[in-house]
Amino acid sequence: MKIVVLGTGNVGTQLSYALFEKGMGPSLVYNRHGDKAAALAARLGCGWTDDLQQLPMDADLYVCTLKDAVVEEVLRQIPDPGQGLWVHTSGSLPMTVLAPYARHYGVLYPLQTFSRERRVSFDRIPLCLEASGGQEMKTLRQLAASLSCDVREMSSDQRACMHLAAVFACNFVNACYAVAGDVLACGGLDFSLLLPLIEETAAKVHDMAPDAAQTGPAVRGDRNIIARHTDLLDTWERQDWAALYRQMSELIYARHNRQI
Repeated sequence: MKIVVLGTGNVGTQLSYALFEKGMGPSLVYNRHGDKAAALAARLGCGWTDDLQQLPMDADLYVCTLKDAVVEEVLRQIPDPGQGLWVHTSGSLPMTVLAPYARHYGVLYPLQTFSRERRVSFDRIPLCLEASGGQEMKTLRQLAASLSCDVREMSSDQRACMHLAAVFACNFVNACYAVAGDVLACGGLDFSLLLPLIEETAAKVHDMAPDAAQTGPAVRGDRNIIARHTDLLDTWERQDWAALYRQMSELIYARHNRQI
């Protein structure tokens, strides 16, 4: 299968590596910044371009890993989509954004957090598929099954719901890690102290429902501790942290007192 990857950001880079490791490395990668395209291409031993007019139109699969905001802008510049299958990798864009620009189209969305320089195994990553027709889905299923043991068909509405849940479970949680690190720094302490706690918290939800795994002063309704914590945050003049603490505590307390 001849594959072209558009975009060399976090998703594009890691997906390209995964394809390469399975013997299906891209024949060409595109980025509007030529240096970024060249850097990834050098690692993969493939071609690169920063000119959309130079995309080969005989590829079997075109994987668009660009930011949501520029996907349609880029597609409008493609002179001829050819007969290949065009897919995007977005959790929030509907599949139909591709319809005006490609004859065959679909979605290949990996449910995972990616960073450009941190290699991730695709073996157990849920790969969520949607396609414009039966043959397109068959092609995507064959490709996805070579990358992961967890392949699922999912509508655009379901994928949008899942992406929203992922923002809560990953992005917001990571932002809380960042705040926790800043709080520790205020006391001259190192973030590594939290790693065993973080690991056990994540491990518990493999075996327990999140509500059952919840601990801490808010679930107990321990308002004395909550007041001491918010007072401490106020003394540091971090009203943003204090506001977040109060809102999260109220959410936890309400969930466990059946108010929401």
